[in-house]
Amino acid sequence: MQKIKALWAKYREILLYVLFGALTTLVNFVVFKLCNVAFGEKFYLLSNVVAWIAAVIFAYLTNKLFVFESKSWAPRVLLREIPSFASARLLSLGIEEAGLWLLVDVLGMDAWLLDLGFVRIGGKMIAKVILAVVVVILNYVFSKLFIFRKNRRENSGNEN
Repeated sequence: MQKIKALWAKYREILLYVLFGALTTLVNFVVFKLCNVAFGEKFYLLSNVVAWIAAVIFAYLTNKLFVFESKSWAPRVLLREIPSFASARLLSLGIEEAGLWLLVDVLGMDAWLLDLGFVRIGGKMIAKVILAVVVVILNYVFSKLFIFRKNRRENSGNEN
């Protein structure tokens, strides 16, 4: 049991980031699929932007509270975190949009179909999965190094 506690203490942040990153990705994929149904497959890039907005809101809250434990809701902290978070996520959205366009429109991944028997996954979703890996890694680096960097005074939660 001590070994498990030690491993948890050592890798807690990364494990929580992976967990909430997976949940964020799930939010993104579900909203993307719903938007594709609502808007039509032709508007997949618009669907991706709407899915991104939902995922960013979810990711900010979970990263702030659970992963990086930035407890302060002081306006000056939020005025630094939120624009930084949104800017980093806009950069990763640009990478994802360009990647989707490249994989789907240029390289023809839209014609792909993965039939697992119980579910069929189209080329757009396969492309999103590939790009999700890239985006999750980039977002962790941005969040760890620039957005939720440890600052005892700001993250103590005692400041208003």
